[in-house]
Amino acid sequence: MVYSVLVFVMVGDSVTLHNDVETNQQEKIKCFFNDIRIAQISDYLSKTCTDVQCNEDTERFRDRLKLDNQTGSLTITNITTTDSGDYKLQIIGSDSMSEKIFRVTVQGESYNKCLKIQGESVTLDPGVIKNTNYLMTWYFNETLIAEIARDPSKISTDDEFEDADGRFRDRLKVDHQTGSLTIMNTREPDSGLYRLEIITNSSSIRRQHSIRIISEKSLSENVTSEYNSAIQIISLDKV
Repeated sequence: MVYSVLVFVMVGDSVTLHNDVETNQQEKIKCFFNDIRIAQISDYLSKTCTDVQCNEDTERFRDRLKLDNQTGSLTITNITTTDSGDYKLQIIGSDSMSEKIFRVTVQGESYNKCLKIQGESVTLDPGVIKNTNYLMTWYFNETLIAEIARDPSKISTDDEFEDADGRFRDRLKVDHQTGSLTIMNTREPDSGLYRLEIITNSSSIRRQHSIRIISEKSLSENVTSEYNSAIQIISLDKV
């Protein structure tokens, strides 16, 4: 049976295309991009290849592909606009074959950098239209801090997770309709990398935001330093 799935991602995302099949590691798994073979596992895992190893004419995905030998799912990291196209995943057994086709569209830049003054609020936009079938999870430096379950009434934040350190206690707000995350009364230790994972029935998308929080004093010092540097350059030009 052949399926066709539409997947929309943004430049810089990582995406996993799910085959939804449990293998016994005895099947042959093949992946194609626009009918060009880009990954394969066969002969009880003894033979594997990705990208240029599978096809000498392409290096498009160099070091950016991972094929899961247990599920047949394909992960593409640091995706670019040239990665847009049709991806076909095949699992071939001794007497059967399953095939799934994904049409992947890569849109504008997703990696967001944000500079805020301590005490201000910042809202991180997921960049997608929230679907009731989506599971959304937010991480701060790889620590889970918020989760929006497929049931819109179930939202968890920071202090409800065992691994969280409570740094965001009572300062996180999650919009279950959009999936956005708002950090209120920001502090300098809130600076870091925030990662959103969007899990659907057919794919998983990972998207990153980088936030830097500075004090008003630091901002003033930076402005003064830049001003003095500019004055020095002007003075040198006059010499």
